[in-house]
Amino acid sequence: MEIINAFVLLLNYTIIPALTYGSQLALGAIFVTLVYGILRFANFASGDMMSFGTMFAVLLTYYFQSIGINFGFLPTALLTIPFAIAMMILYMLTIDKFVFSYYRIKKSPPVQLAMVSVGVMFVTQAIIRIIIGPFDRRFLDGEKFILKASEFKEMTGLNEGLVFKSTQAITLVVTIIVVSIMFWFLNKTKTGTSMRAYSDNEDLALLSGIDPKKVVMITWIIAGILATIGGILYGLDKSYRPFVYFNNMLPIFAAAIVGGIGKPFGAFLGGYVIAFAEIFLTYAYKKFFVYLLPESLEPNSMVQLLSTDYKFAISFSILVLVLLFRPSGIFEGKKI
Repeated sequence: MEIINAFVLLLNYTIIPALTYGSQLALGAIFVTLVYGILRFANFASGDMMSFGTMFAVLLTYYFQSIGINFGFLPTALLTIPFAIAMMILYMLTIDKFVFSYYRIKKSPPVQLAMVSVGVMFVTQAIIRIIIGPFDRRFLDGEKFILKASEFKEMTGLNEGLVFKSTQAITLVVTIIVVSIMFWFLNKTKTGTSMRAYSDNEDLALLSGIDPKKVVMITWIIAGILATIGGILYGLDKSYRPFVYFNNMLPIFAAAIVGGIGKPFGAFLGGYVIAFAEIFLTYAYKKFFVYLLPESLEPNSMVQLLSTDYKFAISFSILVLVLLFRPSGIFEGKKI
């Protein structure tokens, strides 16, 4: 029974949270790798664009709640996703038309476009703070738990209780659905094939009659969907604070690079690599070993490899190691 208690403990505090966090990072990493693979620049505004879409979800959730609209036992925020995606896509297409397209037409180097994206990042941050402010906001309603610790203990007779939050289940299910549809679109549709051809060889794609404006537009539309859904899932699971999304840019970029920049499936897996590394290396294993070891060998310290303060340092270290020893990414697979 002690081994089962130890496993439930890990499941509760590391495995389920890592799968949830990894799903949120994966959506952001695919967003980054799509923009890089097709538009050929590193978009440093990615985190704040996720925040921008989530901001509309927060505001619309509050509005729906104020007029008595809800989604039953599910979070009301799920009803706002189509509207938030529409606002995010409109913002992205506007930014592309008035900012990025100018440098794309001039055939500016990727470094210049990346620097322009830093400017877009600061502008987006300013807009968010003007509209909603910098404060922490929670917008989760409905049933918070699918399984409570007390219920699990009563069912199993174990000392350790398992908690499974509704936001965790929603994150996992929605991520699987969104990613599956996206990969089907990229691999099985004519437009997706055109996007991959444009990514592989822009000049040859143009000679083949592929419309570059359409490819760019579809890329931003997909990016808007991924950014908004990823941001909303993260906000529901934790809370919405604009600056946190800026901080998440590091693990998102690390996930994209670990998976191999320009490889959507690699970015998807990279999100889970970063999430599991951050959570497993910062978890305190004292109670875990108390369950497994005899009393004479039980640890007195927390048995924590790194403090949670070093969570982002883990992402940075993994990013640097991959760039040094395997810059093409640790996962094999075709590019967009």
